[in-house]
Amino acid sequence: MINYIIQILLFQVLFLAVYDFILQKETFFKWNRVYLLVTPILSLIIPLLKFDSIKNTVPNEYIVLLPEIMLNPQTIIEQSETTVETFNTINWMFYMGVAVFLLLFLVKLFKIVKVIRSNKIVKKEKYSLVLLVDKQSAFSFFNYIFIDQKLTEKKELQIIQHELVHSKQYHTLDLLFFEVFKIVMWFNPLLYVYQKRVAELHEYISDAEVVKATDKSSYFNKLLSETFSVENISFVNQFYKHSFIKKRIIMITKNKSEKMKQLKYLVLIPVLASMLLYSSCETNDLKTVEESVVKKELVTIYFYDEGKFITSKGTFDSYFDKILLYNDQKISSELKLKDLVYKNLSIDEKAEYNEIKNTYNSKFLKGGTIEFSLSKLGNGRNVIVQRMIIDKVAIKDYDNLEDVPFAIIDVVPTYPGCEGSDNSKDCLNKSIQKHVVENFNSDISKNLGLEPGIQKIYVQFKILKTGDIEILGARAPHKDLEVEARRVVNLLPKMIPGEHNGKSVNVTYMLPISFHIE
Repeated sequence: MINYIIQILLFQVLFLAVYDFILQKETFFKWNRVYLLVTPILSLIIPLLKFDSIKNTVPNEYIVLLPEIMLNPQTIIEQSETTVETFNTINWMFYMGVAVFLLLFLVKLFKIVKVIRSNKIVKKEKYSLVLLVDKQSAFSFFNYIFIDQKLTEKKELQIIQHELVHSKQYHTLDLLFFEVFKIVMWFNPLLYVYQKRVAELHEYISDAEVVKATDKSSYFNKLLSETFSVENISFVNQFYKHSFIKKRIIMITKNKSEKMKQLKYLVLIPVLASMLLYSSCETNDLKTVEESVVKKELVTIYFYDEGKFITSKGTFDSYFDKILLYNDQKISSELKLKDLVYKNLSIDEKAEYNEIKNTYNSKFLKGGTIEFSLSKLGNGRNVIVQRMIIDKVAIKDYDNLEDVPFAIIDVVPTYPGCEGSDNSKDCLNKSIQKHVVENFNSDISKNLGLEPGIQKIYVQFKILKTGDIEILGARAPHKDLEVEARRVVNLLPKMIPGEHNGKSVNVTYMLPISFHIE
């Protein structure tokens, strides 16, 4: 959630920067109004969009995430309880903020209703004129136009015409839109900036309409000569606000922008593209595969042989079965396939699916393409449909592969002593955990000046096809801890390597280590 909010704020800053530096000075008021109303909504939607086609353009190395090792678990459990309490406090503060800002909104709304009920109302055909006594104000709220009674006696119709534009174009809805936005996201200061920009734009629009039927110089004099009081209500359109006057006069005197300048809106294309790229790509340096709640099973492969659709059992466990098709071959109706959406897969399943796509694509030479799609079989199993669109396919020999993705490996590496275990993977995890706890010198962390709380170390290493350990990288809050983590992993015994197609291969792992600093 925090990352989502940060992305919203970042995108809104970018949108506002484009408006302030590129669009604001142009007279395309209607387009700018649409821009200011749509971009806050886009800032909410874009972080939720995760396009695989974009994400897959950035190379990712999928690795096996080993269970996290806690060097002082009791302290971490206590810290976790504190974290839950902090999370609950943050939730409580959020809802309290919503309640307070909702109350403030209702108070302002009640103030408007009170002004309407306590003053004389003159009904017109398309609006109601609320005559204010002893209050030199002019503002509008929907089809209610509030104006000092003395101004109507002077027949200051320009002011009424100005406010009538606000009413006809439903400017109040724009301001109420941001009021609701501010209640839900009361902690976001950029919404106040947005609302201010929209309020300014409303004045430009109304001024532009009024000066079409009146003399500009007399209208300037009216803006400069009269002194109006300002209502402290953020969702009403106020005729006079001192901070806006200079900007309004500049915009009134400004020549209408050339249509060619509408091309400035094209700057949104690279801005939106960069936002989509940012939201679609993972922010971590190393992409990890977490455990799935879905059970792996021995893969079943469905394919055509001599015109018949047959099945064959594969040699490795997988979250997916496979359907192999060539060109325009059709899937047998007996499989009773149902649609399966990528975003509904678990993290483990997404990782394996991407691994299979990347691996198989790398095995085929130029001259053919492979289309991948997801479905669900009638028996409940997820299935990957691989359709080869080819004239002639050249397949690279599996024997040439030295680094095999964990998703398709036949036999995982084995820790010494785990041979013959019913669950060699679980035995590997527990053995590595025991090794780290027994060998890691946690006293090193005491005099490093680290901040109190939970600190984490990540070590990425590879179990080579020889069974030896090769460290690929380490990340820690202090260099000494990184050195210690490398030392401990280097002490791991020689493993029985993983196998694929009867040959030893390399497999990559990520080892997380956590400890608590008092």
